[in-house]
Amino acid sequence: MTKAPRTPACLNNHTDLIGDPLPEPLRPRGRGARSNRTNRFEDKAYEPFDDGWRDTDPEPEQLRTTTLIDSSRSIVTRNQSPDISFNLSINPYRGCEHGCVYCYARPSHAYWGYSPGLDFESVIFKKPDAAKLLERTFLDRHYRPEPIVIGANTDCYQPIERTEEITRDLLKICVAFSHPVSVITKSALILRDLDIIAPLARKGLFRAAISITTLDRRLARDMEPRAATPTRRLDAVKQLTEAGVPVTVMAAPMIPGLNDRELEAILKASAEAGAVSAGYVLLRLPMEIKGLFKEWLATTRPDAASHVMSLVRQTRGGEEYDSAYGKRQRGDGPYARLLASRFRKAIERYGLKTKGPGLRCDLFERPLARGNQGSLF
Repeated sequence: MTKAPRTPACLNNHTDLIGDPLPEPLRPRGRGARSNRTNRFEDKAYEPFDDGWRDTDPEPEQLRTTTLIDSSRSIVTRNQSPDISFNLSINPYRGCEHGCVYCYARPSHAYWGYSPGLDFESVIFKKPDAAKLLERTFLDRHYRPEPIVIGANTDCYQPIERTEEITRDLLKICVAFSHPVSVITKSALILRDLDIIAPLARKGLFRAAISITTLDRRLARDMEPRAATPTRRLDAVKQLTEAGVPVTVMAAPMIPGLNDRELEAILKASAEAGAVSAGYVLLRLPMEIKGLFKEWLATTRPDAASHVMSLVRQTRGGEEYDSAYGKRQRGDGPYARLLASRFRKAIERYGLKTKGPGLRCDLFERPLARGNQGSLF
């Protein structure tokens, strides 16, 4: 595998100095992370420097997205975490152009030699053979159907999907085999595939989870720079519901002192749009995300940064993150318990459930046209 060419030097300075403001030319437009900080596997770190360029000078070249091929030999991943409600998942892409600064998938980019910072949102691995691999999985006589989630790690409807259509091809395979499937996304691009999704939903084979982090357009733009606006996401919930697709809304992540005050408003708007269930997750800051998030706070919400991090520590036993099962999704302490109480009361008030409808596994069949030998009985 060949690494993608690096971005121009003026855009590619790394930092390990949490809280230090970056010189303006080092903030690529339309990106979530504020730096390309060194990943945890590298033995060299980089520090920012001010080379004298200012806003009055010509702007540097914008950071572009580079696409690489992921030639994985399998496509379905089995989940081992007791905190997650599903067992099987598929991720058509590694990395995500949405650029959400809080994304829990960012540290995974380090395994490929890239930064969880700007590299994560500008160096995207795609899996063009995903549909073929999924078909091969379903044709295996030892395979037993159970619901599969597409996009559990990175968004399966991120901008690159508009042209690649890998998620759409995966859904077509699920149609051919009558296999239960769900997607997690914050993109309105899911509506493009209503022609596939709606028939699956009518058979009890599909449901959608839409992530709505905030209703504040400015905060959404700063925190999730290339994702759909809150209004477009609510509209997606409405159109999916009208097409007969059950929708769960994820108010995630809830960030103490930043967007957690919107929890009830998000759930109310989601219920009015037609969502049948809802969930929430407390902000998680494992590994490199901790530094990236603090850096983002320092540059976009400097007045609130210390307060937000203080509240985060209150939900994590005085630390900035606790990875213990049972706690990493919800946190601990009075502040976390208050958030959980607010959530329970809000879903009761707005008629939402904590779980979406189950998906059917009994309709699964291997089409003869795909080389499968039928039963003699």
